[in-house]
Amino acid sequence: MVFPQGQSYDVSGLAVAGTDYRAVLAGLERPGHTASATGSRAGTQPRRPPTPRARPRGGPTRADRADHTITAAQPPPPARPRGRADQAHVTVERLDPDTAADREALAAYQSLRRAAFVDAQGLFGGSDHDDADGDPRTIVLVARTVEGTVIGGVRLGPVGGEDIGWWRGSRLVVAAGAARSVGPGVGAALVRAACAHAEAAGVLRFDAAVQAGKERFFARLGWTRVGESTLAGRPHVEMRWPIGRVAALVAATKAPLGGLLAEALAPAAGAFLGDDAAPVPGSDLVAACDAILPSIVERDPEWAGWCSVLVNVNDLAAMGAKPVGLLDALAAPDAALAARALAGLRAAAAAYGVPLLGGHTQLGVPAALSVTALGHAARPVPAAGGRPGDDVSLVADLGGAWRPGYTGRQWDSTSSRTGDELRRMTGVLASAPTAAAKDVSMAGLVGTLGMLAEASGCAAELDVAAIPRPAGASVGDWLTCFPGFALLTADRPGTPPPTVAPATTARCGRLRAGRGVRLRWPDGVTTVAVDGPVTGLGAA
Repeated sequence: MVFPQGQSYDVSGLAVAGTDYRAVLAGLERPGHTASATGSRAGTQPRRPPTPRARPRGGPTRADRADHTITAAQPPPPARPRGRADQAHVTVERLDPDTAADREALAAYQSLRRAAFVDAQGLFGGSDHDDADGDPRTIVLVARTVEGTVIGGVRLGPVGGEDIGWWRGSRLVVAAGAARSVGPGVGAALVRAACAHAEAAGVLRFDAAVQAGKERFFARLGWTRVGESTLAGRPHVEMRWPIGRVAALVAATKAPLGGLLAEALAPAAGAFLGDDAAPVPGSDLVAACDAILPSIVERDPEWAGWCSVLVNVNDLAAMGAKPVGLLDALAAPDAALAARALAGLRAAAAAYGVPLLGGHTQLGVPAALSVTALGHAARPVPAAGGRPGDDVSLVADLGGAWRPGYTGRQWDSTSSRTGDELRRMTGVLASAPTAAAKDVSMAGLVGTLGMLAEASGCAAELDVAAIPRPAGASVGDWLTCFPGFALLTADRPGTPPPTVAPATTARCGRLRAGRGVRLRWPDGVTTVAVDGPVTGLGAA
């Protein structure tokens, strides 16, 4: 199948977000048929409900197709009505330049680009190739017919030398005859695929320079206009795909707390409302309590036991408290699972040098585990001690790796450390002149900073490029995961940040007037990560 010379929806860009880019565009006409170019965006949040359409005879609706997975292409059924259903015979896939077949597909995509951007539109002289084509990090997605003909493509990749979660999409092109042959929607499918792939790669900012005449096309797909630019002497519109990964995490883990807890806790918590632990009035005792997700207790009981100590000791560390004892409450369906959870708990207690004082164990019930930790602090460090103008620093252990089975969600920096290293890190704030602190936990780094800012009655800004990060973690994953050991501090200007080996310390932001958390990028642009209070508990 051969198409005339291509036409472009966007000369220099496209920007998008989602998850599994192949399943995203899948929308099989029926099991055994190939994926639709306009199928469901699995793993993404649609920008608006789809316009209801009459169901074509002989084919299911878009909703019917959404739950199917991609299978090998089969011949289409006879007498199918023409239109969007014909797109079920287009697939979008990522090219692997190390294979001969995909090198041929890449050449076909580049030929479409030349036909559109050099020959037809005259945007470039001789060639439209640039540095992105030679960057091994650049990803190319192509749309193919069921016969394997490349009828469109797009590329995307990081901006600048280090991948800090800022990507751009570019060179979106669709063969001019594609709409007549397979129906409309190939360009939209490629855009959605690029969005899905970018978000799956941990991208938090995805931009594109769009030809002015295609702004409406991208807006219909959910993009936002953020400015204007000029490319090859032609006016372009800068557009951005809104990625809500951080906001979604905050909404799922912390947003309901204000309504649940404010009235009950506010009178007693006082200046420590929303803190990691609670000072006991009339003493230097500080108490913390955390529960482990039941699914983790069931799936990985030793790890659950280890983490039940880890999270509590970290809570005390954020308050500048030295742990002195633990109490556990363990429920399990049988003694075998209980023994495994207790083994992990005892191992962590020994590593951190904190005695297990007692607790409660119940068998024959669903798995559950919570631990209370007690510590001493002469001057507990509050989360509410920050004020606009304070420097924000991250103290984090970058060693370790993703916990097996929890890639992108739980960074295990602790189980390979010696007890001396663990105790040294958790004692970093005991004598530091820190104004405010929190340990990074379920809300991720950005959400936790939002909690500190909220308790302090202000907003926060993070310099993305300055955030220390393990080499094995994308920015999106690192800013939304549980990082093992990580503390966020707010320090008065001129005050040195707390430092301790083997953790890494870096100044990476500031508190400012307002509310919420913004991310600052190397080009000076800021994007909203959290647009308001995280918990609703308000300032302490």
